[in-house]
Amino acid sequence: MAALIKGIKFAAQISNRNPAVLYTSVRNHGWNKDFKPGKFPESEKEREAAAKKYGLTSAEYQPYPDDGLGYGDYPKLPDVPVEARDPYYPYDFPELKRNLHDTLHAETDFWSEDRFGSAEPTRYSMKTYWTAFLGVMTGCFALYYWLENYKMFRPVLAKQFPYEGKPHYTFEKK
Repeated sequence: MAALIKGIKFAAQISNRNPAVLYTSVRNHGWNKDFKPGKFPESEKEREAAAKKYGLTSAEYQPYPDDGLGYGDYPKLPDVPVEARDPYYPYDFPELKRNLHDTLHAETDFWSEDRFGSAEPTRYSMKTYWTAFLGVMTGCFALYYWLENYKMFRPVLAKQFPYEGKPHYTFEKK
């Protein structure tokens, strides 16, 4: 109870000094309902309204299937990584390679430039890559098992002393 009273007093002090701080913190705290997609469009009129909402034409607009994941009327954009976009285009936000009011992909964090993306086609087919990998690994294992009986060691004989059974050193002064 004391913490609540202290919090109210603190809010009153802040609002007396600068009322805009309290107003801005309450106004901009983020309403999740504003950012939620609408319900899945079932009629053609709803599809056109959703396409207009996201800045797409009716031909470009294709929503995610209504499978319970909660994407609603959000458009299904192509899975193209950000690194595949033209680096010389004058974007509004060049560090993100996007323009103002561009519709974001539903999985933007997955397709952003700080994640792995295959923007360019690979030089060889995946079959070639797998064949090379398995060939090298098979060769390594074959050599290992073939040479298992031929252990490598350093050929060193036992230490030899000048007189067998007698110490050849002393710490006494002569």
